[in-house]
Amino acid sequence: MAKNLLIVESPAKAKTIEGYLGKDFLVKSSYGHIRDLVKGDMGIDTENNFSQTYEVPADKKQVVAELKKLAKEAEMVWLASDEDREGEAISWHLYETLGLKESNTKRIVFHEITKPAILKAIDNPRTIDYNLVFAQQARRVLDRLVGFELSPVLWKKVKPSLSAGRVQSVAVRLIVDREREVNKFNSTAAFKITAQFNTGKGKEIVKAELPQRFEKATDAEKFLQDCINAGFAVSSLEVKPAKRNPAAPFTTSTLQQEASRKLGFSVARTMQIAQKLYESGKITYMRTDSVNLSETAIAAASAEIRSAWGEKYHQPRVYKTKSAGAQEAHEAIRPTYFNQHSVDGDNSEKRLYDLIWKRAIASQMSEAIFEKTNVNISISTRKEELLAEGEVLKFDGFLKVYLESTDEEDEDNDDNNLLPPLAKGQTLILKELAATERFSRPPARYTEASLVKKLEELGIGRPSTYAPTISTVQNRGYVVKEDKDGRKREFVSMVLANGSISKVTKSEITGAEKSKLFPTDIGEVVNDFLVEHFKGIVDFNFTAKVEKQFDEIAQGLQEWTKMLHSFYTPFHSEVENTLENADRANGERLLGIDPTTGKNVYAKVGRYGPLVQIGELSDDEEDKPRYASLGKSQSVGTVSLEEALDQFKLPFQLEDYEGKEVSVGVGRFGPYVKWGEAFISIPKNEDPLTVDQARAIEIIGEKVTADAPVAEYEGLPVTKGTGRFGPFIKWNSLFINVPKAYNFESLSANDIKELIEKKIEKENNRYIQQWESEKIAIENGRWGPFIRFGKEMLKLRNNPKTKAKYTAEELAEIPLEDVKKLIVEQLPKAFDVKKKAPAKKKAVAKKK
Repeated sequence: MAKNLLIVESPAKAKTIEGYLGKDFLVKSSYGHIRDLVKGDMGIDTENNFSQTYEVPADKKQVVAELKKLAKEAEMVWLASDEDREGEAISWHLYETLGLKESNTKRIVFHEITKPAILKAIDNPRTIDYNLVFAQQARRVLDRLVGFELSPVLWKKVKPSLSAGRVQSVAVRLIVDREREVNKFNSTAAFKITAQFNTGKGKEIVKAELPQRFEKATDAEKFLQDCINAGFAVSSLEVKPAKRNPAAPFTTSTLQQEASRKLGFSVARTMQIAQKLYESGKITYMRTDSVNLSETAIAAASAEIRSAWGEKYHQPRVYKTKSAGAQEAHEAIRPTYFNQHSVDGDNSEKRLYDLIWKRAIASQMSEAIFEKTNVNISISTRKEELLAEGEVLKFDGFLKVYLESTDEEDEDNDDNNLLPPLAKGQTLILKELAATERFSRPPARYTEASLVKKLEELGIGRPSTYAPTISTVQNRGYVVKEDKDGRKREFVSMVLANGSISKVTKSEITGAEKSKLFPTDIGEVVNDFLVEHFKGIVDFNFTAKVEKQFDEIAQGLQEWTKMLHSFYTPFHSEVENTLENADRANGERLLGIDPTTGKNVYAKVGRYGPLVQIGELSDDEEDKPRYASLGKSQSVGTVSLEEALDQFKLPFQLEDYEGKEVSVGVGRFGPYVKWGEAFISIPKNEDPLTVDQARAIEIIGEKVTADAPVAEYEGLPVTKGTGRFGPFIKWNSLFINVPKAYNFESLSANDIKELIEKKIEKENNRYIQQWESEKIAIENGRWGPFIRFGKEMLKLRNNPKTKAKYTAEELAEIPLEDVKKLIVEQLPKAFDVKKKAPAKKKAVAKKK
């Protein structure tokens, strides 16, 4: 047995570190947190200074038991979780749960997983930093209090099964506010003047633009008319040097933003890949708000730059973190070894590492030097002057490696426009002068990356919270990330060329969105309810202030329970007052009056989603309101009266086709064409109200073609289709996924035979034992045998008798009662029988 037990959070990290330490060290993983606040109960005693009740989850009991055993046998236990508040809390939970002693426990930290860093950490141990633990406890307790007390309010006043969180609610508010800005925005038109000139020397072209725009088409046309016989000349010319500096190395926030812009990664995906790179020793710690590089890193970058590009490309730089709330003394995210230009791994890891390497190396490179030219062009018949701008790169510097992207959506991106040699007084020959109608744009909707940027600007959240915040608001159904089709818009274009003006109306697509965040109807209702009744929770300044208080607790400047008392007392009063006095919220909006019935028409959120209601709520059966679901592209906040009334046209009947009834409607899974007893989905983004007889027959025909047998196997038809998990074939009620190795479009008879036989063999070997009446089975899975209990897939623990994994023979003979015990270990309430309350008897007694 090794003298030293070193505990980290992840098995990948454990495997990497184990290779750096000698035989005296055993490295084990805790697989993240080993305990948490109890489930099913708040787990916090608000009357007793916010003391917490923790439990070891069922799926961590075996891990804890093993670590306890190993800790007792070791001479020294090293707690090596991450160097942040979350990591410190993990070390503290390990210390408490494993029953460790201060005399033989050491805490070590490192921000990169390299041999020198690990050995240096071993030589410089410390004790657990309880200020960091208290800061993490304060965040965990406050967020549990908010969620545990706010959620029941939402269940009662808005809709069952809703939940709320402190940072998540602020993120939703940002998205809701931005959506409303966009919807209220009134676009205005103005005419942009652009020109192209010849210098008279070959094919040289000078592009120029009028700095101001004309609001009226008549003024723009008058400008063109005045220029028909005008002379154009260079009135002034200014050439001056310009410089551009590289961006600082990545923080968590800037990495998430740039990976979104350059690689198209979601925030969560970026962090997953970065975690892998860190744990395999490729990059430094990926949760940081520092832009600082260590002296060792600066020296390594310097050596690599000099070696690869020469001395003139090297310029050492020290960056300072702008964020006042930067919480930990980490480095920026950088490669652990600058001479490692690429890494092994999957394509995503290679691409993200490449981005991190380039950004870090560029930060220590020389500035890029440009020659910038501004040319003013006079018009003999007008007082205005056109402006031509050009840029020539004289020395690329850091641009040799990397250029930062932006979130700006520029309609006319003419950066780095090259100008031919020009001289003051030089006459230019007009090739074309255009006046093009352009429209002002609403504020841009948030992407995941721009939302992270905004949260950081407001001081809300910290490096470890951005990804889970954005995932949570989407998982809760308050926000969706989706593309949006643009709409056609006409614009006027007037062009002066060859002495005459042509005027045409053109069209463009506007308003198209790619991977933008939109609030759902229920997200808007919950946001409005929280803004009305719990303004503090969704107030940007309040949330930023709380984050600052957590920072002060981490620095030992504030007592964490006092901070919680100052928050909880007024918050709890708000909860009680809202439960007692607030009205129910459904986002109801009066759209107008139904011309047919004369009744009010409302849009609101109902139990099953957004809907339209005609008439008032009433106990009179004959005067009940009528309801219709809103279309997928419609929302409570923007639907018009006409659009709402259109929803009552569904379902509608069409003519019979091939002896079967045809109708169009909307169901739980979206709009459909019903043909006989078959429900056929209408393609995404197609309005069901536009489906006529001809289109319905098309949709039916496409379905019939798709469902037509492509082959036979053992006398039974084989069909194919594409579902949620990709392409498949169907045979004898079996759905069989078709791997990428096969050409789905042209499956041969042998391919189909092979796929079916593999599936049959797999199904035959699927069950080791099965108890259908109990909905329990032991099955063979991809990663080995597991227990299926209803819809749950549970791990198979070691055999309690042998302390080893179950053998195939043991699993084939294990009795049901033993399997139930294994289920209860992971799901303690799996077989609890709920008692039925005698509600009906009480109701009858009251009536009497």
